[in-house]
Amino acid sequence: MKSPHQRRAIVIGCSAGGLQALRTLLPELPPTYPLPILVVQHIPANSTGLHTTLLNHFCQLPILEANDKDPIRPGWVHFAPAGYHLLVEPNETIALSIDPKVNHSRPSIDLLFESAADVYQKGLIGVLLTGASQDGAQGLLKILHRGGITLVQDPKTAEAPLMPRFAIAIGAATKTLSLKEIGHTLKQLGADTRE
Repeated sequence: MKSPHQRRAIVIGCSAGGLQALRTLLPELPPTYPLPILVVQHIPANSTGLHTTLLNHFCQLPILEANDKDPIRPGWVHFAPAGYHLLVEPNETIALSIDPKVNHSRPSIDLLFESAADVYQKGLIGVLLTGASQDGAQGLLKILHRGGITLVQDPKTAEAPLMPRFAIAIGAATKTLSLKEIGHTLKQLGADTRE
């Protein structure tokens, strides 16, 4: 039976500068990492998924573009495909949506964070990285209100500081950390989950 405080999933949001940030963060996680990771990165609608191919060269965890109805797998990194919102269903599968843009974005970080907060409650870890919009801040706040942990990249270390700065301004950050510190924290939370 799952402990009410057991960590169950991680959601990550990023925009401008996000690929480089993920190249720093995700390789910190070992191949035995026990938690599923879902990522929304703002990318052009005509993107061909090269970002997942590139990240697979650097990371020890398998990285894939999500498909509708995919099960959310522990130790896998599920990326929102270009032009689709990525949502978490109550049965812990993925739903893809072409509903209207939120905060001028599809995929929307807020929609991923909010749907995951509904499903995972206190078991969710939300991570907001570099970006040049306000997307993700309200979703991060919902994760915090549901009892989850929220980690925000230190704006001083972000290529585009607006997104993390806004999340901090509205009180959505449990901790504000560098990318390396976020990686270390996620590694530790994953180790705690196995114990």
